[in-house]
Amino acid sequence: VKPLPTLVSIPAGKFMMGSEEDSSEQPIHEVSIPQAFLMSQHEVTFEQYDYFVWQMNKAGLKNRSTGDPVDYEYPNDEGWGRDNRPVINVSWYDAQFYVNWLSKETEQQCRLPSEAEWEYAAKAGTQTTYSWGDDVGKNNANCSSCGSQWDNKQTAPVGSFSTNTWDLHDMHGNVWEWVQDHWHDNYEGSPINGEAWMIGGNDGRRVLRGGSWGSAPYALRSANRINLTPAFRNFDIGFRVVCSPPSDL
Repeated sequence: VKPLPTLVSIPAGKFMMGSEEDSSEQPIHEVSIPQAFLMSQHEVTFEQYDYFVWQMNKAGLKNRSTGDPVDYEYPNDEGWGRDNRPVINVSWYDAQFYVNWLSKETEQQCRLPSEAEWEYAAKAGTQTTYSWGDDVGKNNANCSSCGSQWDNKQTAPVGSFSTNTWDLHDMHGNVWEWVQDHWHDNYEGSPINGEAWMIGGNDGRRVLRGGSWGSAPYALRSANRINLTPAFRNFDIGFRVVCSPPSDL
């Protein structure tokens, strides 16, 4: 069996995006998600990403300019283990290579989630700070002070905590997750149809969501957003995928 992400169906619907916590999360506005989509139940794991690297290197792709083999790297796991831990030390560009490969591998259209899709999925029909309520509580996630055994030390194996009501694990904490969008300082003029905001803003920065094992609980809020350069890699950054069947099926 090929190690590919397990996808769960996220229903169509509407939600209020943003919060009053930070100016970058305003104005709060209604977003419509016009049709259901498939999202990976977990953050992409080392097992899944390592399989992609192995496949790409096995294919023996050549650099078009130099003719030299393209060498895809196995990301550093910081000594925490691979297998079912979320892949880390991957850039936004690395994530793009992965979703392009996954699209061919599965014959689906796979990509990073838009920022709106990510927040919609994280909230899972709630209006609270986290999908489980307004208090971070104990052992609901992996962060700097979430009451888990991995807090402020390392990543947790995916699926170590309860799912939200839409069957998604680790939308809060564990690793920051790249999304597709350019960074914009606020939501003035943002799309209201769930699409990625790739016009204007700062195309030299990309958005990340969800907080990580080293983040304060504030960073795990459903509405929280940060930005980094798309080439940046770190031991607290990973991603998850969204897929949809080809439109001609």
